[in-house]
Amino acid sequence: MTLTVSTAFHATDAQAADDYHRDDIRRLREDLALALRAAAHHGLAEGVCNHFSVELPGGDGRFLLNPRGLLWQEIQADDIVMVDAVGQRLAGRHPVEPTAMFIHAAVHRICRKACVLHTHMPYATALTLTTARALDTTLSQGAMRFHGRTAIDAHYNGLALDNTEGERIARAMGSADIAFLGNHGVVVCGERVDYAYDDLYYLERACQAQVLALSTGLGLAPVDAGLAATVAGQVQGEREQSVLFFEALRRIV
Repeated sequence: MTLTVSTAFHATDAQAADDYHRDDIRRLREDLALALRAAAHHGLAEGVCNHFSVELPGGDGRFLLNPRGLLWQEIQADDIVMVDAVGQRLAGRHPVEPTAMFIHAAVHRICRKACVLHTHMPYATALTLTTARALDTTLSQGAMRFHGRTAIDAHYNGLALDNTEGERIARAMGSADIAFLGNHGVVVCGERVDYAYDDLYYLERACQAQVLALSTGLGLAPVDAGLAATVAGQVQGEREQSVLFFEALRRIV
């Protein structure tokens, strides 16, 4: 059954309107807006396409999402939209793009991911166009942080215009934090917005390094998979650098 996305604001849902302005949810809106502006600052945006989302506390399936039609560089906390798990806008002043609901709702629901970032950022997307489909996590130190954390959805199936396609992507992702979507882009997930954005940024940097290395025509020199796994554990074991990076972006973006 196709998910119907409503862009009507339910003014009678006073609870949703009140929740939208709660201090903790406003902080999440600020963080999500910051991540979007930072992505534009780092060249990871594509027109007004692609979406970032974060679940609300409480486990009821509601989440925050960037709206349709705004450049990421202009998005502020009050532009962020609150939606429910079936695609209805609960609070916010802008409409929602249907493809955002189909992908993000499925990943939140099926993969149980708190923060979901979907982009067509250039170097990561370039690798989805190759026969390998994804980053080699045994090459650069930056790539090693993702060792054992990636999945590949090699079967491009057109635009995500119904809930079955979003669910197919989510099932291909499974328990991974990062999914490379063949001929499409990437999905990066995390338990917090700052952790997820840090991974998104460094994923693109690692993909850039690999593309540049491939462009030399020289042979590549991967490390042992066991060492790559050790590096991944070191990065995941201490995420203060992710917090410091995000707070630095808050000061300048």
